[in-house]
Amino acid sequence: MAKVLIIGAGGVGQVVAHKCAQVPEVFSEIVLASRTESKCKKIAEQISRPIKTAQIDAMDVAATVRLIRAEQPQLVLNVALPYQDLAIMDACLETGVDYLDTANYEPPDEAKFSYSWQWEYHERFRERGIMALLGSGFDPGVTNVFTAHARKHHFDSIEELDIIDCNAGDHGQPFATNFNPEINIREVTAKGRFYEAGAWKETDPLSVVEEFDFPEGIGPKKIYLMYHEELESLVHHMPEIKKARFWMTFSDNYLKHLEVLQNVGMTRIDPVLFEGKEIVPLQFLKALLPDPASLGPLTKGRTCIGCVVNGSKDGKPKRYYVYNICDHEEAYREVKSQAISYTTGVPAMIGAKMMLEGKWRGEGVFNMEQFDPDPFMQALNQHGLPWNETFL
Repeated sequence: MAKVLIIGAGGVGQVVAHKCAQVPEVFSEIVLASRTESKCKKIAEQISRPIKTAQIDAMDVAATVRLIRAEQPQLVLNVALPYQDLAIMDACLETGVDYLDTANYEPPDEAKFSYSWQWEYHERFRERGIMALLGSGFDPGVTNVFTAHARKHHFDSIEELDIIDCNAGDHGQPFATNFNPEINIREVTAKGRFYEAGAWKETDPLSVVEEFDFPEGIGPKKIYLMYHEELESLVHHMPEIKKARFWMTFSDNYLKHLEVLQNVGMTRIDPVLFEGKEIVPLQFLKALLPDPASLGPLTKGRTCIGCVVNGSKDGKPKRYYVYNICDHEEAYREVKSQAISYTTGVPAMIGAKMMLEGKWRGEGVFNMEQFDPDPFMQALNQHGLPWNETFL
């Protein structure tokens, strides 16, 4: 039915390639491209159907344009680094090809998370007659769709939203991150931020802590308030929401190591002079830490990501919880990646499927909650991320 170009061959790119290959009636041809083509070839060898590979520096707009024109895909799936979002969007604009990503743009030299840069592309995409779907991962992504599902089926009005992300897995390493260390540590060490009564409020990093009892045997765990980009789009598109927060679990071991690394300056993102050369400490740390892709065969346990929604229906207050649980070992058996990559890669494939099948269409730049949640929710159950819902 359609040819797609996947840019990025990390853990998420691996899952996206596998999951697209499982749906040949939609993804009839697949091209997987990365700065390091050998990574693409390694992924292609895992998949039974043929996948074409290519080498590309996604920051080089002209080179990406040449690749798109040579391959002529109907859609570009960007699962590269968030720093590269705007360059890939520029290439899609020039070639008139639809675009999808899993995380919002952030500048390399500042830990700033905002959709503003990408939302500014709306008119140019609309005039070009093409579509960009932003944040088609899990959080952001599925959490946006969960919220839209709750609003459509269970609430007349949403007043409070808490997005809660738990990784109850264990990889056995002294310190490692489950996705790109640079992105992970920048995110975790940034100030917390939440929305309340029409304004954004900041907190010191990881300073607000509560406890949440996770379902299906995972049990009670500490959750830490952070900022995540889906809060920005959800309160923008659902202005009725009075309070919105994002929470994540961390092990005591992870937090201990992170504190020490911060104290000695290893999480800095500004260049420092070392033996006559400038290096960025966080980039050097990334080179020392385990490759997240190497954690797949080591990780056991489950993730649990979902939304707790407070609001009203027919004049009565309601409290509702919708969530997914994903098993690290099951994910690895299927696609050779652990559940963190799996829970991002599967929704990227589903978002692409929604666009290519015409179930989600528009001209311009869009977030997930702007579309009908029903076909996406149905596809989650079909493609490996079944969800559950309950009233609390």
